[in-house]
Amino acid sequence: MYDYIKGTIEELSPAEMVVECSGIGYRIAISLNSYEKFKDCKETKVYIYHHIREEEESFYGFYDKEERRIFSLLIGVSGIGPGTARMMLSSLTADEVCNAVSSADVNKIKGVKGIGLKTAQKLIIELKDKIA
Repeated sequence: MYDYIKGTIEELSPAEMVVECSGIGYRIAISLNSYEKFKDCKETKVYIYHHIREEEESFYGFYDKEERRIFSLLIGVSGIGPGTARMMLSSLTADEVCNAVSSADVNKIKGVKGIGLKTAQKLIIELKDKIA
């Protein structure tokens, strides 16, 4: 598994970045929160989650290990894929996700686009012990 990629930011948008490392450009999907932290950087170290499906491989990038840890926990919940987890981490910081789960704040989680009441409740039940 990849842990991080260190290199030069060649392209950066709110949804993705391209990091050149040793002559290879890695296209990496990022959250809005990570984008805000990367936008003033030229050289970077981006923590990676390598997502492999039957027909596709994707890199998801994070500014720090805590955001990546929360992303991994979120996609471990049935019904939450990488796109929804990235949307959550674009709407809420990693700390806000932890606080919402710990305090069982269904409304805060439900406020994220693509997350309904049942998914928010399921997420809290499945992650409450893991996040604490």
